[in-house]
Amino acid sequence: MRVIRYLKEAKLAVVLIVLLLVLQAFAELSLPRYTAAIVDKGIQQSGVEHASPEQMRPSTFDVVCMLAPEEDEALIRAAYAQDAEGVYRLAELAPDERDALDQAMAFPLVANHFAGSLDGLDLSQLTAAYAAGLVTKDQIAEGIASGGGQLAPQGSQDPQDPQGQQTPQAPQALLGTIDDSLIRQQAIQATIAEYEALGLDLSGMQMSYLLNVGLIMLALAALAMAVSIGVAFISSRTAARIGKTLRSRVFSQVVAFSDAEVQSFSAASLITRGTNDIQQIQMVTVFLLRMLFYSPILAIGGIIMITNTNVSMNWIIILAVGIILVVVAVLFTVAMPKFRIMQKLIDQVNLVSREILTGLPVIRAFGRQDFEGKRFDEASTVLMRTQLFVNRAMAFMFPLMMLIMNGVSVLIVWVGGSYIDAGTIQTGDMIAFINYAMVIIMSFLMLSMMAVMLPRADVAAQRINEVLAKQGSIHDPDPAAARDREVGSAGGATIAFNRVSFAYPDAEANVLTEVSFVAEAGKTTAFVGSTGSGKSTVIKLIERFYDVTEGAVTLDGIDIRELSQAALRSNFGYVPQKAFLFSGTVQSNIAYADADMGADRVEHAADIAQSREFIDSRADAFTAEIAQGGTNVSGGQRQRLAIARAVASDARAFLFDDSFSALDFKTDAALRQALAVNLKGRTVLIVAQRISTIMQADRIVVLENGRVVGTGTHAELMDACEAYREIATSQLSEKELGGGAA
Repeated sequence: MRVIRYLKEAKLAVVLIVLLLVLQAFAELSLPRYTAAIVDKGIQQSGVEHASPEQMRPSTFDVVCMLAPEEDEALIRAAYAQDAEGVYRLAELAPDERDALDQAMAFPLVANHFAGSLDGLDLSQLTAAYAAGLVTKDQIAEGIASGGGQLAPQGSQDPQDPQGQQTPQAPQALLGTIDDSLIRQQAIQATIAEYEALGLDLSGMQMSYLLNVGLIMLALAALAMAVSIGVAFISSRTAARIGKTLRSRVFSQVVAFSDAEVQSFSAASLITRGTNDIQQIQMVTVFLLRMLFYSPILAIGGIIMITNTNVSMNWIIILAVGIILVVVAVLFTVAMPKFRIMQKLIDQVNLVSREILTGLPVIRAFGRQDFEGKRFDEASTVLMRTQLFVNRAMAFMFPLMMLIMNGVSVLIVWVGGSYIDAGTIQTGDMIAFINYAMVIIMSFLMLSMMAVMLPRADVAAQRINEVLAKQGSIHDPDPAAARDREVGSAGGATIAFNRVSFAYPDAEANVLTEVSFVAEAGKTTAFVGSTGSGKSTVIKLIERFYDVTEGAVTLDGIDIRELSQAALRSNFGYVPQKAFLFSGTVQSNIAYADADMGADRVEHAADIAQSREFIDSRADAFTAEIAQGGTNVSGGQRQRLAIARAVASDARAFLFDDSFSALDFKTDAALRQALAVNLKGRTVLIVAQRISTIMQADRIVVLENGRVVGTGTHAELMDACEAYREIATSQLSEKELGGGAA
């Protein structure tokens, strides 16, 4: 089970929880035993626990000693001492010694009590006759058993024994074949009668016993509650820590993914896995630590206790557990496939929701609210139906389990009543058996609940593990082999493509084929071409968002795959095609490369990016709030802030991926002029659709269908490259193009 494997990271907490659960089980399993003691000893036996009285009259003591076997008589006489009033009082004994004394005195006490109710039997005369050696213990027992008839003198012959040998009746013949436990109960009744004869306060004894047992039960209940709170606290913290660790690992893994890995899962699925799936694991971990570990401990303890209570009714527990297992197996078989489907449906709902929220302006512009609403409703309805099926299965399980538990209780009372009537068990034993039976059944019920919950958590864990096990396509070289120190640290960077070919994952054809060019240090290199020609892909390969399929991309003559990603990207100031801003302030977005960046540097970058005017127009200026994604500023403002962010990084090379498309011509011209002045000596790579943006570039690379079809200056390309000339003349007049072949 994948979820259980996560507990390896919290071994100490698991061991502590198991120890606490054992203590909790001990406390809870002790309560039914004390409940039985209250019924059997506190109520039925008036608080008298032992068959050996604390005090005895001399006459009773003499008869008990007379009826006990020789070894038992010695034990009895050693345990009692006569006080000044002639009453025999019990000495302090260890628990095992007291149990032995109870066993030794049980039969003599019962015989004495039974004989006292027979007419014609004078126990004082029997005692004197025994002391004079006229009768034996067995003859006295035989006389009691015969109802007080004439006792034959010692040495007499039985009419059935012509040889004159005595055939004494064993003492246990007095009560025939009655069970030892009932003899002990009768002995306790004899002890109660002895206390009454001595004039002791039985009501006070009973109340004292009930109070003592009640206080013990309260202490055990308090202990169980305290331990349960401790287990809940530790298990919650452990589960929260596991969830935090998993979220951190998933986040670190996803951040290290290239665009290819992100697309293989989809952003919506990664969000679901990092939130909903981990939440499922965290929730189930709490139940796992509190219920799955506790149930076997409680069940084993209950079985041990119930075996000590009464073995004859164990078949009821076996029957109940068997029925529960059958019910759980059926539910497990029906519900398990739905759990796997449910997580995929949650992914689908998140995917549709994210797409609708992202494209809401387009949806409204084309009046497609109803269509998208139906699409979301369909995804939500399928998820709802699946969840309803699972919830109904779970809802069906609980009443069925309660029916089983109540049926078992009725069966125990019915069978136990017949055993009580037969004298096999006492009422308290049956009550304890019911409690232990419920404990065992509840343990299996908890296990069955976990059996239903674990599959869904296992699916979630599988999905998390898929993310964690995914090997990224972009890897850093071994630190010892990395050539980070060989890259220049100042001035512009030289970037070169050497016969580069590239195809996106699962694509049938290359996006770039045999592309070669050099972006010289300190110069501006521009890329132009029709849509889909691979311009943006060039920038992504330089940033190593993807690795080339063939060929090599070099930085200062070093293959970028031989550099760490951090060292490589520290050389670049990057402005993506779709400008993205983070929630925060204007200043925090511009200073994104360095949180400790000075205000002067931030303002200077804003000036270069031509964004100072609209920043100062806001009431809070550089401390003005920016919404997530920059949705509270216009497209042009968002682009200028993204450019300012790149410029503020003070990188060696700046990569502009169609970053001027939302700017008006005046701002575009002013921005290009500011960049030329302030980025002098730095390498600049510009992807643009506008010819006016790149006309002044030192080198222009023309791409068509993923291949380089021309390189050179604007004037050179106007003369020698038909593809460039078509693009240029479609945008600008001959005068604006500055002459050149048309």
